Amino acid sequence: MRIRPSALALVLSAIACSPGWTAEASQSLTPAVRLTGFNWDRVPLNLHFGKRTGDMTDAEIDFVARHSNLIALEKSHGVNPHGSTEAGIADSARRIVQRNPAAKVLFYLNAFINWPGYDAFRTYRPEWTLRTAAGEVVTHPSGTPRPDPSNAEFREWWSEVVAKANRSAPLGGVFVDALPQALTPALAKLVGEEKARAIGAGLREMMALTKRKLGPDRVVLVNGIRTTDFREILDWEGIDGVMIEHFGAFKTDSPAAIKADLDSLALAASKGKFVVIKGWPGFNFTEREMMQRPYAELLKLARERITFPLACFLVAAEPGSHFCYSWGYTDRHGMLESYPELERPLGPPKAAAQWDGLTATREFAHASVSVDLTTQRARIDWR
Repeated sequence: MRIRPSALALVLSAIACSPGWTAEASQSLTPAVRLTGFNWDRVPLNLHFGKRTGDMTDAEIDFVARHSNLIALEKSHGVNPHGSTEAGIADSARRIVQRNPAAKVLFYLNAFINWPGYDAFRTYRPEWTLRTAAGEVVTHPSGTPRPDPSNAEFREWWSEVVAKANRSAPLGGVFVDALPQALTPALAKLVGEEKARAIGAGLREMMALTKRKLGPDRVVLVNGIRTTDFREILDWEGIDGVMIEHFGAFKTDSPAAIKADLDSLALAASKGKFVVIKGWPGFNFTEREMMQRPYAELLKLARERITFPLACFLVAAEPGSHFCYSWGYTDRHGMLESYPELERPLGPPKAAAQWDGLTATREFAHASVSVDLTTQRARIDWR
């Protein structure tokens, strides 16, 4: 049985494929296109990483500036040479934007884990730390304390940290991590149902407050949604985009889970949001034995295995969607490497994807894409 593509996808694709369509003209189509500088020229790429051991080289800066207009620099980026995450991200942002003025470099700040390495924590107050009803500090599995977003003073402090970073450097917004960790049933078991609801409501207000401070031209990209879970985030005020961080990995690799994630791109677009799909090469940075292999071997595998996650992205991509690919979150996890498929001309889609059960095909100006979610096989024919 052939499944009819969503009306939204058909309309967007028709507009994107019209003779007069340009990236500039599409800016009136969706805020996601205007905010991210999205276009179909090549696979729209999000680079998301941190380099903690040293400064970025000129070659690395040039690579980032050439390959992406949407870059998120992770926690502890540049801490060693610059002394803090704020200073490290600011320095790299200045250098990237100097080479690519269209680049949106996003500041990283976790909304529910107090990762160290920030100058801002000098003004953080202990009473903002989340505690159980018995008074015990609630922590991330790493042992790092969690803040309490139900506290209005914390929300004001957190949003101001983001706003100050963006005022102090040529940044294009913020990547907000760990929202789902505050929305799971496990949290209610620790702090009680009423407190858990207050934390969720507080996070929702914190995102809206942050966006008001940043203004309409800066991006609030959050992590995120997972299959059908946490889709309520798509209705939160102030959020421009969401990441699907564990696409096809971390126990979300079933055909049904992959299809649900792909469906989220059209759902997000219908609500005026964009989605970043974070693809993986079948292994990740948490696998100790795998990480002991030579870097060149890991990169070779990553290049060989990009077709399936990329094809999945392409059949579901909406204007504003971005693809991200690596096996981790540092400069040593394959993010700052070239992949032939990401260098090729793509061009706009000729129509929305055609789905037949769990298989799909889609035509682009310079590529034909087919994917089978059941067998996890895919093909991209470039032309």
